[in-house]
Order: sequence, then structure tokens, then C-alpha cells
Amino acid sequence: MKLEERLAAIADGPQGPTVGAFFDLDGTLIDGYTAVAVYRDRIRKRDVGLLEFGQTLGLALDMRLRGADLDALAAFAVRALAGRQEEDLEEWGERLFRQEIAGLIYPGARRLVEAHRKAGHTLVMATSATWFQACPVARDLSFDEVLCTRHEVRDGMLTGELDGGTLWGAGKAAAVSGFASRAGVDLATSYAYSNGAEDVPFLALAGHPVALNPDGDLPALALTQGWPILRLAAPGSRFGVGPLVRTSVALGALLGSVGLSAGVGVLSRSRATAANLAGSIGPDLALALAGVRLSVVGESHLWARRPAVFMFNHQSSLDLGVLGSLIRRDVTAVVKKEARNDPRFAAIGALLDVAYVDRSAGRGRSALAPAVEKLRAGVSIAIAPEGTRSPTPRLGRFKKGGFYLAVEAGVPIVPIVIRNAGDLMWRDSLLVHPGVVEVAVLEPIETVDWPGGEVEKLVDLVRSRFESTLADWPVENEYEG
Repeated sequence: MKLEERLAAIADGPQGPTVGAFFDLDGTLIDGYTAVAVYRDRIRKRDVGLLEFGQTLGLALDMRLRGADLDALAAFAVRALAGRQEEDLEEWGERLFRQEIAGLIYPGARRLVEAHRKAGHTLVMATSATWFQACPVARDLSFDEVLCTRHEVRDGMLTGELDGGTLWGAGKAAAVSGFASRAGVDLATSYAYSNGAEDVPFLALAGHPVALNPDGDLPALALTQGWPILRLAAPGSRFGVGPLVRTSVALGALLGSVGLSAGVGVLSRSRATAANLAGSIGPDLALALAGVRLSVVGESHLWARRPAVFMFNHQSSLDLGVLGSLIRRDVTAVVKKEARNDPRFAAIGALLDVAYVDRSAGRGRSALAPAVEKLRAGVSIAIAPEGTRSPTPRLGRFKKGGFYLAVEAGVPIVPIVIRNAGDLMWRDSLLVHPGVVEVAVLEPIETVDWPGGEVEKLVDLVRSRFESTLADWPVENEYEG
């Protein structure tokens, strides 16, 4: 089965909250295992002694070679965390999610979850992972419920015991059945997704079971049962020789185009000519050599009102190449003044004639003055209102600086919504994977008459445009004026 077929079947199938969509986590929603990320992090911190390492390895081999269940390994892992504060584990889980696990989520799994959400289904994660491993993923994907293995906690501290058993095999099936009974979910019309043969009892509960990214014995069992098999493309955070070569060639071409443009600028005695030449040639060439194509809706809005403050959601270093290819000329960025003395940035800053601002001066007119001058001189500003790259496609908190800038200069805000750059180049990855980046350029939002004291409302308006576009991606020409 192909992903598009499954998405169409969900849209055409039964709708509403009495239909459940139950997803396993490890190997199903993510390309890997959260327990591996946890254990690897503990090893890096030298939090695992030789005795614990040896015992863990023995229990893992017992599962792998003799087919033992997860209970013994889970109980041992929980005992190793006895005495930890529950609050500390929550922070640990969030950090691991941002740094590692977020990049393992299958892009296709996001589409599956979103399809079930649009159908009004009750979204449930059912996993043998513990709550601090599972909950950050569930929050990011907006699940309604999490059924997981839980630590026993007393006075905010882990006791080293489990609160109930592990949700493994028959235990997971029992938890799902109990939830469905309590929540009024009809399992006969519901969906279940898993990658492992241990979840056959869980899959068999649902009227629409799917072997998702199956391994081990599950493909053969699924064929025997007549269950669909669906395999999703791996997330773009994975290493590969092909992406390494393409990324290296693309980076070399980008640097070469910058050097060529700088030479032209010297000969023409025009920094603006050099910057516009680099913006017109470099990003297009680099994206093409990396195997990245752009699918743009609302492209005419890029040119409708300039100068402007172009705002984009930021998830990947690839965003910068995308923006360069879209905006092309007469644009710069806002950078903190400390970067002026950074030798790694000085040359690029000089070429783009960036607006250096003193963040210690706050948001007053004096702090924004360099950027306002650029806008009034006809040079647009590109800025990420989130301030930093988000580890997932979900929007982070919007900062107000770019909005004050637009209001002060009296220029429009043009939202540039980037859908999936993080799938091709994950947040902390140095490699670009080939594919199509989808972009929606929305209508300019005028600020010339916007009251300076109501910038918060402007932030809410722009953020709502981003959220609604990401939730319901526009068809071709929908945003054309």
C-alpha cells in the first residue's frame, strides 16, 4: 500500500471521535527507538557503570535471541533511575526530543496523524516506552491520549518500580481495549498501526490494522492476516553518501557564486549589485545541485509590495537557501551587533549590508533604527519571528521585534510559510537530502495604520495565518490575489 492510498482511505472512511487511531511509537512513528536515545545520552554523561551496562546488554540479547518479553529489561531500566526527580526526567525527555528524537519522526507519519485528525478521530499513542520518552512526541503530534509504561512516583521522586506493567504485547492490547471502553471508541471501525510482531494482539483489536514500517516477523504475519503493509520514507536526518556529495557540491557552488558576485561588485563599485547577483544566482544553483526543488503557491505576493518585512517559519538551515531563491534581490537581515566582529560572519554581513542592532537597547526606536533605515531606503528585511530553528514543523513562540520593525517603518509583512524543509535537512544536520520543499507565500499584511500599542494583535494575526496555512495547505492559486 502507498501512503496516498492510505490517506484517501482515511478521508473516505468513518468519521468522528468514536473512531480511534492508535499508533505505536518506536519504529512506527519514529525511525528508531527512544530507549536507545535515552541510554546513549546516559552513556555520554557517564551515568552508566560497567555492571549496569553488562546487565542491560545481557537482557537485550535475551530479548533479541531468545524472544524474551520486555518486562525484565524494562524493570531493570526503571530501577536504574530510582531516586531521580520526576521534574528532572520531564526536562530530560524534552531535551532529548529537541536534540535527537524530533529528527527521527517519519514525515509520512505526520501526514497519517494529520489525516486522522481531519477525520475527527480520537488519536491515541500506545507504547511500551515510558511517559518521559513518549509524551514529548505525543505533544508535538497533538495526540489526544497517551497509553504508556509509567514509573511509580512518590513525593515527586521515582521509586524504581513500575506503576502497573509494561505496555508490551498482551499488556498493550489490554490497555487499548480498556481505553476504548472508557472513551466510547468503537474498535471495529478504528485504526491501529505498529511495526512489530509483538503488537499482533493490539493490531487485531482494530477493524483497520496496518503494519507500518514492519520488521521481523510482522510482514509475514500481516500477509497471512490480509493486513495492509505500509512503508514510509525515512526522515531526512539520516546520513548518506549521496546527500554528502550533493551537499558538498552545492556548498562549493554557493561559495563560488558569492566570490564571483563580490568580484563583480568590486569592478562595478556597487555592493548592492554584488548582493543582488549573489542572491539571484547562488541559492538557485545550490538548491539545484542539492536536488531540491521548490513548489510555490502565491509567488506573486513576493513582488506585490516592496520593501517589506518577509517573515518565515524557521526549521532548517535549508530555509536560507529557499528564501534567497524566492526573494532574490534588495533584501537583507537583522543581526545582533556582536556578529560584526565575528570573522566567520563579517564577509557575508558586509556583502548583504545587514542591519546590526543593539539588543541591549530593547525594542525602542533607537534599537530598531538601523533596520528601519534599510526599509526606508527600499531594502526589504527577512526575519524568523520564532528567533531560532524549531525542532519540528510546529510553530514556536513568535517574538515581537520584527513586528515592531514593520510598524515603525510602515511597511507590510509578507508571511512565507515553509512546509517541509526540515524533512530534507533536519534542524542540526549538515546534509541536504533531495526532494521538493513546499512554500506558500501569503498576501501582504499592511501595517502603515497599525497602532503602535497594539502590536500584540498583529503578532496574533500573523501567527494565525501561519497556523491555518500549515493545518490546511493551500491548493494552487488559492492565495493568488
